[in-house]
Amino acid sequence: MLDRRDVLLASISAMAPALAVPAFGQTTSLPQLKGEFLQRPGCKIYYEVAGSGPAIIFAHGLGSNHITWWQQVPYFADRYRCITFSHRGFPPSSEIGIPDPKEFAADLGALIEHLQLSDVRLVAQSMGGWTSLEYLLSNPDHNVRALVLASTCGTIHRPSVPLPEPERLADWTRKAAAARADMARRGISPPAGERMARERPMLHFLYRTIANASAAFDREQLRTRAAAMATRPPDVLRGLSNHGFAYSERADCR
Repeated sequence: MLDRRDVLLASISAMAPALAVPAFGQTTSLPQLKGEFLQRPGCKIYYEVAGSGPAIIFAHGLGSNHITWWQQVPYFADRYRCITFSHRGFPPSSEIGIPDPKEFAADLGALIEHLQLSDVRLVAQSMGGWTSLEYLLSNPDHNVRALVLASTCGTIHRPSVPLPEPERLADWTRKAAAARADMARRGISPPAGERMARERPMLHFLYRTIANASAAFDREQLRTRAAAMATRPPDVLRGLSNHGFAYSERADCR
């Protein structure tokens, strides 16, 4: 009669040939990842580069850092040069207290210049939309071919956007701060949300860890500073589309 010890030994014997295969005999390869710092006035900006080809720069949101693009970089890196970075004030970039979001666009421009990128695509999530849109509007001779805004309208004045039910946006804005505070009290990371915490707890743990890495300052104060910048009329987007590059807006990046 077999007991659990017999089953365990048999399983180990069956696995032994596979365990004996040396790692160098495997053929899987991944793009090299290079991380460096870019010196900027008052801080250092951390960035990473992976892959080769036309450049995609990913700009993260308020509740994350460069690691939030852990799914997108492996997907695109076999065809594109993928660049991720952490905004000033977001570790591993320099911790400088509450950063000034007005500096974000210039930091992005400095990174593009530093890497000598002549063919760029921008993918911006949430706060990253402020960075990307302000960079484009401040640099009419930019080399950006495409812009993707995910869960953001950047520095566009939201009440000026023609919506079929504008009162829903106003109602959501009023309730959002209380909802974020409630989730935080219950250990739920607002950038990930309650549904992810309930249905995909391991993924929520990852995003909460990423968010906690930028807990060196009060994110709500940065949110207020960024909101004060949202004064651009919606028509500026028409000017961007006339510039000769693609523009896309997505409701959710995940």
